[in-house]
Amino acid sequence: MKPVLILNKPHEVLLETFRKYQIPYEADYESSYESIKSKIKDYAGLVLRSRISLDADFIKQAQHLKFIAREGVGLDHIDTAACTQWNIPVLISPEGSRDTVAEHAIGMLLNLMNHLSRCNQQVKQNIWSREENRAFELKGKTVGIIGYGNMGRSFAQKIKGFDVEVLAYDKYKQDYGDDFASAVSLEELLNRADVITLHIPLDEQNTYFVNDSFFAKLKHPVFLINTARGLVLETAALVKAIQRGEVLGAALDVLEYEDQSFDQLMDLDRLKEENKDYKFLVESDQVVLSPHIAGWSFESKKRHGEVLGMKILDIIAPKNLKGSTLT
Repeated sequence: MKPVLILNKPHEVLLETFRKYQIPYEADYESSYESIKSKIKDYAGLVLRSRISLDADFIKQAQHLKFIAREGVGLDHIDTAACTQWNIPVLISPEGSRDTVAEHAIGMLLNLMNHLSRCNQQVKQNIWSREENRAFELKGKTVGIIGYGNMGRSFAQKIKGFDVEVLAYDKYKQDYGDDFASAVSLEELLNRADVITLHIPLDEQNTYFVNDSFFAKLKHPVFLINTARGLVLETAALVKAIQRGEVLGAALDVLEYEDQSFDQLMDLDRLKEENKDYKFLVESDQVVLSPHIAGWSFESKKRHGEVLGMKILDIIAPKNLKGSTLT
């Protein structure tokens, strides 16, 4: 059997799975797109996060692969249509980080509603300001979840304990209401929500899904959370919505200015100098930011390895999976 090529360092549990089932593998954490494309024909599978993009030209060279395994969720850097054309299964592991993302989103929301970042900075500067930092309670609010997959449902399950009403909208699903959230139209969600959290994939339809038109449909001010992808939200539209009072605060783990690897912002010096919207986000105490780490926990790293290991085995060694209890 040809080896599996690994492009980003996985959790040791995935490598242990490969060794246990005698699946050969090689790691290459440095080579360029062109170098990897030139040798991909020598491998049976590919494991990666987002270090390189797999476009149609790459997939054509990799058409013999038995699988492509993406550690995480988003597939915006993989040409899935080309994968379908060449019958290459694409595996993802949303189960790995669903709880971490939900906890992070709730943490950012509580930070916003209780002004924790601002309070922290003020107290460290010997400013003891109480009335300015009066908080909003979650109890009794209506929370709207856009995208009700692994992440959205985990968020609903956890936020429900705050005595809130939870609404969910998912254009990709039918009959998805459950004990944690009521399925509603997007219009109803925008009419009723006090909090809106985004858990949708990035594709052509969802690029700038949240824009000026989106904010214009809100019936009252909201808190907004984005732990999905930066480009599902138009930053310029968000800034205007905050300035108009349509958004009381925004918690952003992702920004539209990230590079394809999500490891840094594109042209940061120019952003700081020239982009007024980015400058607003950085300077506003109505905005809480984190560097694309909502799914970035010790536990989720291990779980991604466990989930991908089981899914890879199911393709290349299904006889080994009888009786497995992956959930």
